[in-house]
Amino acid sequence: MKSFIPVSEPWLTGKELEYVQDAIKSTFISSEGKYIEEFETKFASYVGRKFGVACTSGTTALILAFRALELEKGSEVILPSFTIISCALAVIYNDLIPVFVDSDMKTWNMNPDEIERKITSKTKAILMVHTYGFPCDVDRIVKIAQKYNLYVIEDFAEAIGSEYKGVKCGNFGIISCTSFYANKLITTGEGGMCLTDDKKLAEKMKRLRNLAFIPEKRFLHYELGFNFRMTNIQAAIGLAQLENIEERIKKKIFMGKLYSELLKPLEEKGVISLPPQDPQHKNTFWMYGVLLKNGTTADEIMKKLYEKGIQTRPFFYPLHLQPAFEKFPWFKKDNLPVSEYLGKYGFYLPSGLTLDEEKIRFVAQSLIDILKKNQVNYLKNPTLR
Repeated sequence: MKSFIPVSEPWLTGKELEYVQDAIKSTFISSEGKYIEEFETKFASYVGRKFGVACTSGTTALILAFRALELEKGSEVILPSFTIISCALAVIYNDLIPVFVDSDMKTWNMNPDEIERKITSKTKAILMVHTYGFPCDVDRIVKIAQKYNLYVIEDFAEAIGSEYKGVKCGNFGIISCTSFYANKLITTGEGGMCLTDDKKLAEKMKRLRNLAFIPEKRFLHYELGFNFRMTNIQAAIGLAQLENIEERIKKKIFMGKLYSELLKPLEEKGVISLPPQDPQHKNTFWMYGVLLKNGTTADEIMKKLYEKGIQTRPFFYPLHLQPAFEKFPWFKKDNLPVSEYLGKYGFYLPSGLTLDEEKIRFVAQSLIDILKKNQVNYLKNPTLR
């Protein structure tokens, strides 16, 4: 067996160590220090927003965003079922009700046609999530939101550097949230950020992330806040990562295109679907996903790849089927067939920035060999159909 190929590995090739050492020497190792503000300012500027509010994770960024909007308890928020549970948690932790919609099979993103069907008098916001690096149908979603006077919160954790019609993802929500987890395009280990053009919202989120302290009398509290503070050390890592972000994006796109070139024959034979691409949009291929179409589940193929030393991850398990939500009065087992299909037959291949061309070719060829063998067995045995 060849050496183990992890599904993702952080790429630390710049001034991370230098900046971290500087932060430690400064003794500002917690949530004070120059790197926090510099990272917030420069990341917001890179995306094209006015204000950045760094916090502890992508999940807490979403929680902070919804808390800052002060939506009435019991209000409904529309979001895709096919996404990470963090999106639903941010809604639930703010005493709001998640309303799940199905995805589009072509884009793997939330289907705008399904959004309008789920809107009620209680609907107050849409959580728009760009999946695996490919942008949502932003124009249609924003148009629906404007029609019904709804907030748009944007989750671009998987789409840093991706673009919708030439505009970077992260520009399309009243608050846009991202993650800097270790597998993201840039990382701070753990961490996240909220972006907005609204100064008052930015100030409010900065206050809320810091236990709602006020300058006039620090330990007097008029509202309930959180300890969602990013550390100066984490921000130092993020700033170093941000300095070579264009190189990172270029490498991600190269990797995605190489995988697509190698796996295209399988798609042409109807064995798999490859990640969505559109000349109008830039896909940064945060994770390179494949969707099986030959009746074999993702678990079967992932197990065989692991035996070859290749780590993979399944696609998201649909939120509308999560057992953890069954105890809530709003829960209902909806019929969202695309989300369920994606969850059962999709998985992603090693996609970390440390991968070289040789490893990508090995992963692709391994998948081709496994699926060819699997297809032969499938055709021989009608009970598998």
